Amino acid sequence: MANFSKSGVPRFAAEVYQNAYLPEGGREVNAIVTVTATGGGTSGGLPLFAAGTDPAGAGAGAGTGTGAARGHGGAPHAAVVIMVDCSGSMDYPPTKMRNARDATAAAIDTVRDGVAFAVVAGTHQAAEVYPGGGRLATAGPTTRAQAKEALRKLSAGGGTAIGTWLRLADRLLADADVAVRHGILLTDGRNEHESPQELRATLDACAGRFTCDARGVGTDWEVKEVTGIASALLGTADIVADPAGLAADFTRVMETAMGKEVADVTLRLWTPQGAQVAFVKQVAPAVEDLTGRRTESGPRTGDYPTGSWGDESRDYHVCVRVRAAEVGQEMLAARISLVLPAPDGGTRTLAQGLVRAIWTDDMSASTSINPHVAHYTGQAELAQVIQQGLDARKSGDADAATAKLGRAVQLASASGNEDTAKLLAKVVDVVDAATGTVRLKAKVTEADEMTLETRSTKTVRVKK
Repeated sequence: MANFSKSGVPRFAAEVYQNAYLPEGGREVNAIVTVTATGGGTSGGLPLFAAGTDPAGAGAGAGTGTGAARGHGGAPHAAVVIMVDCSGSMDYPPTKMRNARDATAAAIDTVRDGVAFAVVAGTHQAAEVYPGGGRLATAGPTTRAQAKEALRKLSAGGGTAIGTWLRLADRLLADADVAVRHGILLTDGRNEHESPQELRATLDACAGRFTCDARGVGTDWEVKEVTGIASALLGTADIVADPAGLAADFTRVMETAMGKEVADVTLRLWTPQGAQVAFVKQVAPAVEDLTGRRTESGPRTGDYPTGSWGDESRDYHVCVRVRAAEVGQEMLAARISLVLPAPDGGTRTLAQGLVRAIWTDDMSASTSINPHVAHYTGQAELAQVIQQGLDARKSGDADAATAKLGRAVQLASASGNEDTAKLLAKVVDVVDAATGTVRLKAKVTEADEMTLETRSTKTVRVKK
């Protein structure tokens, strides 16, 4: 059971795991930073516009710090727009549209009182289903009932242009005076009525303005489109192969969205003169490469977006290349902070961690790999080889597919990633998991293959 603070507002802590020792001339420093937010998800509608710094926590311990985010009473803290695919394919079979309506109704029932919300019907264009008039409704017994009544009018017809749905959601959410803006998007087909470039431009325009969870129902949609939407908008992606499971999935997604209390949290990375950032990746609960999303925020300082937070913990892998030094020298290789915009235009620090580099001639010290770094390096490779293996399988390269998916089985087994191991076992026959010896299955259902691809980036935490 989660432990919540009296205020119901998250406190952040950062903990750094690394082997700080480098051989003489060594340059590459790797660290896993575990960021934990506790006490969120129960504020009952407190908006969060700022965060306070805990000076004592920020400097205590070996690279650990805590800070409490403060809420301000008044308006609702969150707004959410549900985007439902209503294209013609949603009528095949007819139960799919009914399941989508029921799932949206279940999500509406999960919206907390006081949260601003709207429902959008998506085809080759976007239409407001509820409340209409270019505005959001405030959740309560009456508006929830009205919204569910409006869902009865939803019917399937037309094409698919997901970018129009997202742009309408963006316009609706932009007018909300809230801290957390979120979308939930459901599609059953490919984005056939706009170009990939148009969708990409929309995602670029919406990134940082709201987060979005994306769901594909059935098996006629494109995995890379749905996962690309979620990745760009810092949300989750998943498959609901059986439309009958939509209501339960939408309920879980909305419950998670309602637990988000702080938006626009940024991972700020300072590095010393002459250092280069090799990469910054989220590695748990899923792999997400943030390297290319850096925005400069000061001398030798860059910010990486992390999206909205509730009561949760995430891990980040930071790799920095520093200037080589002689044995016995020590330096601060990176300072990692979690920051939040403040009302005065500045930022407040929520938590901070330090990454060190120490040069040594002790071979055993400098060659030791930190267990956290080793684990997540393997998890990132696991996600990569699954994608490579599935791509090779689709192109007819059986040898490459067998090699890559065999390596995936080996990595999943070694790291204890049981969920991924089970998904892999539906695509390959496992002869020996420890060595990665597998055979491609002759027949694989489309749902099983798409589920493995969609969930390939999900990771497991380091075993205690």
